[in-house]
This record gives sequence, C-alpha cells and structure tokens, in this order.
Amino acid sequence: MAAVGVFPLKCVVQHYAWGKIGSDSEVAKLISSDDSSVVIEQEKPYAELWMGAHPKGDAVICDNRISQKTLGQWIAEHPECLGSKVKDIFQGQLPFLFKVLSVNISLSIQAHPNKELAVQLHAQFPDRYPDKNHKPEMAIALTPFEGLCGFRPVEEIVGFLKNVREFHAVIGSEAAEMLENSTGDPGKVSDALKKCFTRMMNCEKKAFVDQLNKLVKRVLEEAAAGKDTAASNGELLLRLHSQFPGDVGCFVIYFLNQVKLQPGEAMFLGANEPHAYLNGDCIECMACSDNTVRAGLTPKLIDVHTLCEMLSYTPAPAGAKIFPSVRDPCDPCVSVYDPPVPDFSVIKIEVPSAVERYMVSSIDSASILLVIRGKATAKAAPSQINIHRGSVLFIAANERVDLCIDSTDGMLLFRACCVL
Repeated sequence: MAAVGVFPLKCVVQHYAWGKIGSDSEVAKLISSDDSSVVIEQEKPYAELWMGAHPKGDAVICDNRISQKTLGQWIAEHPECLGSKVKDIFQGQLPFLFKVLSVNISLSIQAHPNKELAVQLHAQFPDRYPDKNHKPEMAIALTPFEGLCGFRPVEEIVGFLKNVREFHAVIGSEAAEMLENSTGDPGKVSDALKKCFTRMMNCEKKAFVDQLNKLVKRVLEEAAAGKDTAASNGELLLRLHSQFPGDVGCFVIYFLNQVKLQPGEAMFLGANEPHAYLNGDCIECMACSDNTVRAGLTPKLIDVHTLCEMLSYTPAPAGAKIFPSVRDPCDPCVSVYDPPVPDFSVIKIEVPSAVERYMVSSIDSASILLVIRGKATAKAAPSQINIHRGSVLFIAANERVDLCIDSTDGMLLFRACCVL
C-alpha cells in the first residue's frame, strides 16, 4: 500500500489570558466546527491554535493507518515528506509554525532577534531565550485586526511630543529636541529615535507612573467634556491603561504605528521590528522559535537593554506596514503571501461557489491546510477525507489534493508551506 501523504490533524489550543473568551473566539469556533464533541467553556480564553510540530504543541494525527501519534514523530520517521530542499536546509525539521490567534487583550510590545543575535542571546541567557533561531512572523487578518507595528514617521512622534506634555516629560527636553532637529538625515533620525525610546524605557518607575496617571486623568476629563482626544491618541491610551495600568507600554503608542487590517490584509514582522497585536482574529505563520524580547504591556520579564539595543529605528508610515499578497497568474483562486525570509509562505485559496472541483496543487514542500469556510471531500490516494470549517490537513511534499466541493458559498482555505 502507498504511504499515506495526506492526513487530518487535531491541533493544540493555547488558553493564554489575552485570548478571546469562549465562543467569541475564532479559535473556539474553528475547533468546535471541526469536532462536534468539543464543548467550548464560555468563561475560558481560547487564544491560539497551533498547527505544526512544535514540541510545546505537536499536532495529533487523526488517521488509524499511521502508527506515529504526532506530526513531529511522523516527520522524524519520514523526513522526505518535507521536500528535498526543505529537508536539507532545515535539518529535517518543519521550518514553520502555523497558527490562528484570537486577541482580546493586547499582547506584550515585543521584538524578535535576527539569527546572529538569537545565537548570542541563547548562549548568554538560555533560560530566557530558549533557542538559536530567528522568529520572523506574518499575520493575516480573518476579522478586522489591529496592531502596533514599527516606528511612526518622525513628524507624528514630534506631534505627540508637542501635544502630550506628559509624554514629553518622560522623554525629557534634550532627547525631544534632538528628535525635532533630526529630520532629513536618516542616521540622525535613527540615533534620535533610539535616544528618545531608550529614555522612556529607562525612566524611573515612579516618574513615568505619575505622568501616566496625569495623562489618563486629563484624557478622561477631556472625553467626559465631549472633546476630541485624538491628539493624545486617547481611545487607545485608555484601552491599554485599563488592561495594563501603570505600564510603560501605554506610552509606546506615541512611538509605534497603529495598523488596522481588513480581512485578507497582512503585516510582516521582520527581525528587530517592535510590534504588539491589540485586537482581532488572524492567521499567523512564523519561523519555529520562542525567542521574544519584551518592552511593555506585560507582567513578564522586560529585557530593556537588549530591546533598546536591537530595535530597528527606521520610521515609516502605517500604510507601509501592510504586506501585499500576489495573485497567482496560473490560478485565479490563489493569492500568495511570500515574505522576504525562506522559512515560510502562506497561500490563500478562495474557490468561488460555482466551482465543484478544485485541485490543491503539489509543491516541493510539506504544507498545512486550514479550512475557514466551506466543505468538500478531499481525495489524495489512498485517502478520502471529509473536510469542513476548522479542518486541518497535513500535505506531504509533492502530493496533490483533489477537492470535490459540497458548499453553496465556495471555500476559503489557507495553506502554510516553505517555497525555496
């Protein structure tokens, strides 16, 4: 009998405190759609669905013809399933972790090191930085999705320094003037931004908490009087302060772009890019790593020195942070999100309702396929699998899957892979 190269997965749910609660969560909706025996606990957060072979969340194989219990075990026994180039370049490991995130409360403001820094941090602080890999990641919105990403244009930050006196007090006049006078010279801009950000991150706790309390009080009073608080980014400030009172991260909103994605829009977060997810549901794909350097909006350890040294102090407008997908010229159903790293790409497959048969093409990479909408019978010799909303399939390299579609509103699928 031919080896089974396509099979369904039961994936691991992470119940982090920031996740959406109960049936409000896209993660909860997907797992309960996939398996009707799943009971969603309405008081519990459903934050992340991990689709992959990461040791902290290795997917379980749902196929009784396969002796291995998990995807990680199966790949270890069948490394050729990764594809010839992927197997060699990534030493027999699946190079990506595919996720669904449902964000209710802001995640910490953070950045991820490049490979060189990851090796150094892991050697110095292995308990804090558990591996030697970089962790680029990409988020694709499933619902309207909001995040902070990258430094704002300098004129926006200078505008906040002028309008938000409490922010100016935390940064100090010297650093603020340096930033105001830096425009036109990218090197000077970068140095001035670094100085301002480092000043804020190293501000004595009592001093910044006093200023933050003054600012929150002032914005609340202005809002109560019916005034527009946009000049102080008031709505976001109050939201984050209610989630993380007295946290320095509340001032970070004056440095970073507020990016709003519509469903299907993406943002790519390269090494050293400061970011935080604020609210919404998304697909995420990332390199397999747990290395995170945090800056605020978190009860976890904040590594201020590493963070301030590593960040990319390159200002750019919010619109520049939206990462475009590219339509496949050979297949009108396919759009590819192909970030500038080798570890992963994501393919969106949107099949219109008039189409009854669709072929998921073979590629020289293992891939993971998630169904967001629609149902079909998936045929890949010797398997025939019924798939529907919430189903997750592993597809070995060079395997095709023929979909016989059985839904009136077409299908929406996302496929993570590694195209070298």
